[in-house]
Amino acid sequence: MTTRLIPYLMMNGNAKEAIHFYEKALDAQLLFMQTFGEMPEDPQMAMPPEAKDRVSHAMIKIGESDMMFSDTFPGQPHAIGSQVTICISTDDKDKTKRFYDALQDGGQVSMPLQETFFSPGYAVVTDKFGVTFQLFTEGKQ
Repeated sequence: MTTRLIPYLMMNGNAKEAIHFYEKALDAQLLFMQTFGEMPEDPQMAMPPEAKDRVSHAMIKIGESDMMFSDTFPGQPHAIGSQVTICISTDDKDKTKRFYDALQDGGQVSMPLQETFFSPGYAVVTDKFGVTFQLFTEGKQ
């Protein structure tokens, strides 16, 4: 059996927007999405109207990897995604550059895309949702 690392992003009511952004920026495919309103009702806990359209669980596929999402329930505390860092590894420097360009739109570059001793193309970008990505190109210089 294989063990995989799947990043899980807790969003603050904007999970759908983030999913659509990653579909475009990273060629992601939506595998599953369910809102709180689509979940079975719990008679002991009333669903506030503002929660019904929030994402209770979603999964996207980026290349061979999966990423999961959920929105917080209204009123729950939320910390911007600094506790989550995701390394995106490719074997194509052009693809790394495309991802880099897309993710920095509305975001902030911590380390510009460059050749390093360990990668022909490496960068660190925090996107407009506060999620930090390490972009790593496999291979020799």
